[in-house]
Amino acid sequence: MKAPSLYSYFDSKNAIYDAMYAQGSRQYLEREAGLAPTGDSLHDLKGAMHFFVEFCTEDPVRYQLLFQRTIPGFEPSAESFALSVDGLEAVRKRLAGVGLTDPETLDLLTAIGTGLTDQQISNDPGGDRWIRLVDEAMDMFFDHVSNRKS
Repeated sequence: MKAPSLYSYFDSKNAIYDAMYAQGSRQYLEREAGLAPTGDSLHDLKGAMHFFVEFCTEDPVRYQLLFQRTIPGFEPSAESFALSVDGLEAVRKRLAGVGLTDPETLDLLTAIGTGLTDQQISNDPGGDRWIRLVDEAMDMFFDHVSNRKS
């Protein structure tokens, strides 16, 4: 498809980015909804983090669009951003389900997830050097937040 044809569907380049952002957010939500809790908090946490890192590394461009600010001047529309807020809310609910309700716990978890993802994409694209660290990172995270909770 040539650019003039695209602009018969979209008002601007940012509108195209917004549609891609919404599509990526929907893909995340659909797949995240398929994560069934087992009742083992640490096991579920590891599974959710593996899902996140693998979702992000399977399409680095989508990851950059959804989780980084790589396009100067682009901000998702309120409707598209609401989808990503729903994704973060799903993570918050998973944490609350195991008694972890401190907002800093969610911040720390997202920092670990994006940190592992960034390292994997930047330093071992197509490999698993940082993906292999997910379980160990979640062990440390869970130990830390569980001790802080008490």
